[in-house]
Amino acid sequence: MSTIAVLFHSGYGHTERLAQVLFEAIAAEPDVSASCIAINQDGEISDADWSLLDGADAIVFGSPTYMGGVSWQFKRVADASSGRWMAQQWKDKLAAGFTNSASINGDKSATLSYLHTFAMQHGMLWVGTGLPAANTKAAQRNDVNYLGAFSGLMAQSPADASVEEGPLPGDLETARLFARRIVAQCQRLAD
Repeated sequence: MSTIAVLFHSGYGHTERLAQVLFEAIAAEPDVSASCIAINQDGEISDADWSLLDGADAIVFGSPTYMGGVSWQFKRVADASSGRWMAQQWKDKLAAGFTNSASINGDKSATLSYLHTFAMQHGMLWVGTGLPAANTKAAQRNDVNYLGAFSGLMAQSPADASVEEGPLPGDLETARLFARRIVAQCQRLAD
């Protein structure tokens, strides 16, 4: 059985909704034990949460994109993982990342780049989306991978959207497909 943890911070609930969709899609796959860990507004997680991360085969990192990067709350947890880095506790685990912002671009790639670099610092193995972009004239906003992200999941929620209105359905379906890829790669490594 593969164990996969989704670790995220959400400021307004949109990134939490994305994390929940990822978690549910991961948990729905056979032979997977999934956990969803929310970083609180003080940038902390519990000792039990740290234990879940340490025992996971894969960790999916998520943060909203604020001012071109991860939230300070996510960064605080990342910095607090330095003891695990020194002991190489997360080395060779799978890692993946996701982000959400109000703008179509919003410099989300910088957030994914941070998450990737953070995982590489820990010696983890990164999983991208593996999904083609919806980049033809016929493409619609709710197509899978409309935002054309390959290094991780990008989603967009309009600044004035409620949590029920954003992220948009195409981004949520992209999250479900990304979750299946993460599970498949985790199970592939276990074989």
